[in-house]
Amino acid sequence: MKFSFKARIRSFRFAFDGIKTLLREEHNSRIHLFVTAGVLLAGLILRINLREWALISIVTGLVFLTELINSAVEAIADELDPRTNPSIKKIKDYTAASVLIAAITSVIVGGLVFIPALLRCLT
Repeated sequence: MKFSFKARIRSFRFAFDGIKTLLREEHNSRIHLFVTAGVLLAGLILRINLREWALISIVTGLVFLTELINSAVEAIADELDPRTNPSIKKIKDYTAASVLIAAITSVIVGGLVFIPALLRCLT
């Protein structure tokens, strides 16, 4: 297939449709979005530096990435076998655990960034 800018632009539209669907259909993604808005506001108020913004950006992206993958795996699994299947449950549990690990990591990084920033503002 020949390279086409039109096809590349269309692929971005599919990606944005995926984000919209995630936010519309997955409750946890809306929680992640709400927390992200709070983190961005806190970063602006506390004037975190570029390195701290980079860390916050990486872990925020990691949380959304794992949430997207988890949701995709769940959708495929439910389509393949909507009944309770022990093998599919195990796979879904693994991807759900990846979101949990990403969220815990982001909380740790957030603490490492925001606690010192808050202390700087208080002194």
